[in-house]
Amino acid sequence: MKQGTEGKIETAVDVGLLITQSGETADTIAAQSEMISKGTPTLAICNVVGAAITRRAHGTITTNAGPEIGVASTKAFTAQLTALFTLAMYLGQQRKTLAPELSLHYATELAKIPGKVEEILRTVDERCCELAKHFSTARDFLFLGRGIHYPIALEGALKLKEISYIHAEGYPAGEMKHGPNALIDETLPVVCIATKDEQDATSVLKYEKTLSNIQEVTARSGRVIAIATEGDTTITGLVEQTIHIPAAPDLLLPILEVVPLQLLAYHIAVRRGCDVDQPRNLAKSVTVE
Repeated sequence: MKQGTEGKIETAVDVGLLITQSGETADTIAAQSEMISKGTPTLAICNVVGAAITRRAHGTITTNAGPEIGVASTKAFTAQLTALFTLAMYLGQQRKTLAPELSLHYATELAKIPGKVEEILRTVDERCCELAKHFSTARDFLFLGRGIHYPIALEGALKLKEISYIHAEGYPAGEMKHGPNALIDETLPVVCIATKDEQDATSVLKYEKTLSNIQEVTARSGRVIAIATEGDTTITGLVEQTIHIPAAPDLLLPILEVVPLQLLAYHIAVRRGCDVDQPRNLAKSVTVE
């Protein structure tokens, strides 16, 4: 509780945030029901207007990605990242934890993201198609990311296993010595997210630590595919394959990083003769628990 500006006592309230493409997933609906039963308001981030979760939520942010036909979510995931970033910016502004000049910087950079995604789709698609020729017969993949890039490594691994049926695992780069190092040999492709924001000292430090991880992999004959920032020539000499994406602030890089990972999974799946829109044993919305 805290004292309000007019002397009134204000009560801090927890909010349940529900992130869903369809708005019909059973376990997410169950979680929402549990929160509502305990008096917790819920906020939905959803791609379908009027879905079950949005009808019971106290507020909804619609991602407006359009219908996603394929079972494996791609553009909806990207839209969710954008919605979450925008929500975080709003909360930072309201709580006075985000300086106005930094807020303006992020808003300006966020407006550039659609153009950068188009650039990736135009320039990286052929590169991913070429890489698929080399790696479509692999039995396993390892995806590594550090800090906020670790969830993108998880997403890259998920997309590959969903549509190509190759076993893939996402792992935090800083935890390699707790397991993944034992798996590395000359047959294992390792996708390392090694981007950096040159204007952000913390981002550069994470990048340097990731380079050390890459050297650990190559020392064990692992085959590294690096997702790197345009203009980074240092990493090119350390790895077997590189995919470059446009530069962006560190907090916005995940929106760009996931696109080449999705394209790589797509082209590998196509070469393996898999149905990328309707993967076996999967459903678009899990409506039963």
